[in-house]
Amino acid sequence: MYLPFDQLSPTSRIWVYSSSRPFTEHEQGLIRAALHTFCQGWGTHGKGMYTSFEILHEQLLVLAVDENQLGASGCSIDASVRELRQLEESLDLDLVDQGKITLKTSEGALRVVSGLGLKSKVEAGEISPALEVLQPNLQTKGDLQALWQPVLKSWLSRYFPN
Repeated sequence: MYLPFDQLSPTSRIWVYSSSRPFTEHEQGLIRAALHTFCQGWGTHGKGMYTSFEILHEQLLVLAVDENQLGASGCSIDASVRELRQLEESLDLDLVDQGKITLKTSEGALRVVSGLGLKSKVEAGEISPALEVLQPNLQTKGDLQALWQPVLKSWLSRYFPN
């Protein structure tokens, strides 16, 4: 059962997906329509859950389930991934690949890089202390308040000399 994102509890479980590129306005409309329909019927074991989604920074997709009433099951999570894979295919996006890191510049622009070869990316200046990194361990809607963390205060700090 779809609810507007702002009406979901801060304790709602979330999944954050980064696109390798920003969504166009047209794509955002298609994504909103597809996910609204999906969330309307998204359930677990035949029972509806309070669900929602949000597009952030024109490049991040957040799915949410209010588990205060009914928790998401493995099957319901699999259904959401299938829906995202359909969006990937129809819009030529990369959403569900786990091997990427999302960075934000001081101007607010997002850059998504492969998680491979991080040390060499730091050495080449592709990842610098001036950037912020999307937190990979966000679990609840309330955690979105700490969506970004300075690179030097994140798990990436180990790649920088002291």
